[in-house]
Amino acid sequence: MKVYVVDTHALVWYLSDDPRLGARAKAIFEDESAHLIIPAIVLAEIKYLGHRGRFAQTLDEVVRVLSTDPRCTIYPVDLSVVSKAPLGLDIHDSLIVGTALVQRDPVAGVLTRDEAIASSGLVPITW
Repeated sequence: MKVYVVDTHALVWYLSDDPRLGARAKAIFEDESAHLIIPAIVLAEIKYLGHRGRFAQTLDEVVRVLSTDPRCTIYPVDLSVVSKAPLGLDIHDSLIVGTALVQRDPVAGVLTRDEAIASSGLVPITW
């Protein structure tokens, strides 16, 4: 089982069937053997995007979908994540990378096209 940490754009674009989702990321979302870790900060961003009218689904709808998928784990922003969160990235990206860095199983990739995360070289990127 490969472990992937999911960035906000990846999750939003997957849930809305947006063509901007990378082909490899889409294949991972559809892979029944993949373990998907959703950082809590991603859910906070989704709530914000919904409030601003930039995403049609509500936070409750997204949580309902994630909670019925046994491949998904919502990971909290806890002290271990904050401790591993790198400086130099914006707070959202930093907490996503921190979530990837605290996983016991090596993370196969962070599902993101975020340039700042990719150029940091701190975690493998899959898109």
